[in-house]
Amino acid sequence: MPPEVVPVLSLAMTGGATFDTLALQGQRYILYFYPKDSTPGCTTEGNDFRIHHDAFVAAGVQVFGVSRDGVKSHENFKGKQCFPFELVSDPEEALCEAFGVMKLKNMYGKQVRGVERSTFVIDTDGRVIREWRGVKVPGHVEEVLEFVQSLK
Repeated sequence: MPPEVVPVLSLAMTGGATFDTLALQGQRYILYFYPKDSTPGCTTEGNDFRIHHDAFVAAGVQVFGVSRDGVKSHENFKGKQCFPFELVSDPEEALCEAFGVMKLKNMYGKQVRGVERSTFVIDTDGRVIREWRGVKVPGHVEEVLEFVQSLK
């Protein structure tokens, strides 16, 4: 379950910036959680957000990608893919735990703990107003965009 209201958190992100939930109050934003930088599904999803980034901005919504990877890995991933949005580093899983996206998954016959691909839309009051869990990448970003455009 996601929190009803986003908890007060401050985490490192790309661009030498800090992701600060208090500083984001009064703004709408998207948190999309993904398993790992530079993997095929995560690259496709990030590129879908890149392709539609201008439309998200026009709808008054910022986009942030979140994974457990470090800032250096994020910077490489963001630079290689030319993402126009920041990636939040959550190695201690504070944001991941707050949104309940850490799950046991089967990988090569073994149970491993990892990030369930999930997306959350946060309103100007810091409330989660829509969530998608267990996301399948094809068509997902377009569905999120359609939702945020309906908020105008």
